[in-house]
Amino acid sequence: MKKKIFCILLLSLAVNSFSQEVTKDDAAKVQSEIDKLKAIAADSVKPWKVGGVISINGQQVSLTNWSAGGNNSISLGGLVNVFAKYKKGKITWDNNLELGYGVIKQGDNKQWWKNDDKIQFSSKFGRQLKKSWYATALGDFRTQFADGFNYPNDSVYISRFMAPGYALAAIGFDYKPNDHFSAFIAPVTGKFTFVNDDSLARYGAFGVQKEIRDPSQGGKITQNYKTHREEFGAYLKVQYQTKVMENITFQTVLELFSNYLNNPQNVDVNWTTLTTFKVNKFISATLATQLIYDDDIKVLRNAGDQKGTIGPDVQFKQVLGVGFTYKF
Repeated sequence: MKKKIFCILLLSLAVNSFSQEVTKDDAAKVQSEIDKLKAIAADSVKPWKVGGVISINGQQVSLTNWSAGGNNSISLGGLVNVFAKYKKGKITWDNNLELGYGVIKQGDNKQWWKNDDKIQFSSKFGRQLKKSWYATALGDFRTQFADGFNYPNDSVYISRFMAPGYALAAIGFDYKPNDHFSAFIAPVTGKFTFVNDDSLARYGAFGVQKEIRDPSQGGKITQNYKTHREEFGAYLKVQYQTKVMENITFQTVLELFSNYLNNPQNVDVNWTTLTTFKVNKFISATLATQLIYDDDIKVLRNAGDQKGTIGPDVQFKQVLGVGFTYKF
């Protein structure tokens, strides 16, 4: 009896051991097939993602015997905000283009005045170091389409295409925990300002070196003007986008720059937001804002004790439009 029990135990151990060996082999084969399927799926996923918002909007105000006062007005505007993003393996490449232009006609004025004008393109290339960190290089360019005026004076322009123009090149690290948020930190950044108009550059507009003459020498030029300016410093760019509600999306970009070589405590600020309110497939409203502070840009103050003086100040723009919008 004892021998029988001993033989049964040996047989059970052998069968159990064999079944374990088979299970391990099967598991290895299954895992191998899973890895192959993952590789095939990864290759089949398109690396490019393209999307954005294109909006054309307008507003019309007509007043007749309106006791509260006011002016008739018509405004037209367009907004383009598109992106192309590439991601494959450890490589990412994000490109974004923003275009905006708008005009308004008020009262009996027969001329259309510009109230919005923007061109901005940015490109960011990165390679993954850890889960959410990327070694990244960034390039950014900004300017405008048409001449700008200090209305109602529309005879002397104060800005135009590439006057100013801004270019930025930065190397640093990008923190991207998900598709909605990123924070790019660049301790090595070059910022370039271009004023490709002699009359504006001669005056020293937008921070470039102005022309200096010596009255005691009959107006002799003692310092020539420049059409460009270079700065070297640190740069931070934070981006966030989200779907607030079913038909409301929001995105914002905050850019900060500090010049190592000249007044590093005076940080340049460029903060933009875009909120889209969708009514139906083609009708929606867009609210865009932009806040700028640059110690090198002199603006004409319109309020306060320093009204009428020229100096650095906060610039703010808001554009609200309702009309045709195509989102993809």
